[in-house]
Amino acid sequence: MTMKRFLLASIIPLTLTGLVAIGWWLLNGVDMDVLNPSGDIALQQRRILFITLVLAAIVVIPVFAMLIGFAWRYRHTNKKARYDANWTDNKWLEIVWWGIPIAIIGFLAVLTWQTSHSLDPYRAIESDKETVEIQVVALQWKWLFIYPEEGIVTVNHIVVPEKTPLHFTLTADAPMSAFWVPSLGSQIYAMNGMTSQLNLIADHTGVFDGYNTNINGKGYSSMQFTVESKTNRNYESWIKRTKSSAGFNQDTYASLAKPSTEGVKTAYRLTDASIFDTIVGKYMHGMQENKEEMNVEAPMENHDMKSHDMHSMEGH
Repeated sequence: MTMKRFLLASIIPLTLTGLVAIGWWLLNGVDMDVLNPSGDIALQQRRILFITLVLAAIVVIPVFAMLIGFAWRYRHTNKKARYDANWTDNKWLEIVWWGIPIAIIGFLAVLTWQTSHSLDPYRAIESDKETVEIQVVALQWKWLFIYPEEGIVTVNHIVVPEKTPLHFTLTADAPMSAFWVPSLGSQIYAMNGMTSQLNLIADHTGVFDGYNTNINGKGYSSMQFTVESKTNRNYESWIKRTKSSAGFNQDTYASLAKPSTEGVKTAYRLTDASIFDTIVGKYMHGMQENKEEMNVEAPMENHDMKSHDMHSMEGH
């Protein structure tokens, strides 16, 4: 009997050990960008992920352990198991299975409230270095990056200085896309006719993969880009070299905007600083017509169409 009880008591630990071993075998050597942050924003998000996993384990592991234990104890062949259909309630057990979930949900509510503000993608990153401005345009199926202050343009790749705040202003001249660099942090959507904003930072040099995580057509899976973080000196050298490239104007953009899945990485010298505003504004005419129609049908309502920033729209 002693050996039998020992075997029964070993079922749960052995099962958990086996699951951990299988998980390690499947994930060994797999590089997950989300779990290997290279920026402060991504690091904070990973911390939140681990916290939620631990809290989930507090509930999930005991539940499955009890499931296995109850199923074994009250199996049909176990005549010694006592079944009491009229078992009265137990206040301590009630406190456990109601109190723990309530405490976890309360903790998650506070955590969500705090991080929704501290990790707001529109919130600027504090630094003694000047922020690099990058305008992003999602196309079919490629990414266009405009450096308005440096006067350069890149396609499907970004070069940034390390340990320097990055401020992205995003729009689209195509179906909605989602901009995400897992190693650096937050995902945010890019939609035509409006802009969204994102603040990130790379804590060290390296090359990080970026993706479109919104299914928007047959070329969605190839709509990828890279972010290369360089030292300040190498970044300045890259800027100087790129400024000697071919010019980028409205005609160049018209050719680039045609749907394709080539994924070629190129760089240009910006010769028309109004391109980004033109891309955003090309959808404003239809919106203005809708506004006029809405004002005619409901003149007493206030249809404020001046701001097309996604963050301000979410606040209404």
